[in-house]
Amino acid sequence: MLIPLLVLLGIPVKEAIACSMVAIIATSSGSAASYVRERITNVKIAMYLEIFTISGAILGATITTVIPPVYLYFFFAAFLMTSFLKIRHSNDYEFRASQHQDRIARWLGLKGSYYDERTKKVMEYNADKAVLGGLGMLVAGLAAGMLGIGAGAFKVTVQENILKLPPKVSSTTSNFMIGMTALAGVSVYLFSGLLNLTLMAPMAIGATIGAIIGGRVLNKISDKVLRVLFFFIVAILIIQMLYKGVTSV
Repeated sequence: MLIPLLVLLGIPVKEAIACSMVAIIATSSGSAASYVRERITNVKIAMYLEIFTISGAILGATITTVIPPVYLYFFFAAFLMTSFLKIRHSNDYEFRASQHQDRIARWLGLKGSYYDERTKKVMEYNADKAVLGGLGMLVAGLAAGMLGIGAGAFKVTVQENILKLPPKVSSTTSNFMIGMTALAGVSVYLFSGLLNLTLMAPMAIGATIGAIIGGRVLNKISDKVLRVLFFFIVAILIIQMLYKGVTSV
């Protein structure tokens, strides 16, 4: 949401992408602590997946510094469209834990549990297809670094559809990972001279405040409401970035 807003205000797209990465770090830091404290975030799974996302972020940020800006609008919209891969599950909001684990996921101990405040139950789950999930996160990291987004939507999609994690675990674990992924991309933008110091401070403060508030209410919201909000926001972003790309040609 931040990059389209900055572009709408007249900030060059590459500069908006670079500054957005800093705000992403603040957002992740502000809410991740709450999720970890409530034991919803699976830190072990996050650390495994970060191997792939950080590598992708560095590569993606490097690509952004050298390609024409107009392509970034269309890449942004195209990547957001992958979020609708989740829509085929839109009528199935109750999580069903997978009983299967591939050999690598079992060897790494990629499983966990958390207490769901809404259902008043302990939810247990196993991660599956660890290698395929890692490759999906490599793509997510590439997009994150290239487009200055957390790529949280795509990370959630990978974690739910491939790794078979519950929606709240995939959402919080993704949020935990976003900050580290963004930090890898920011290191590239820092040396490229694209970071706008005037924008960075107020963006980081506002993002942190919003993240803390969001972190406190997430576990009290149903999965159905989360999905509806998710698709609504993504649709708005796609329309705006396509419009900006077409008018910039």
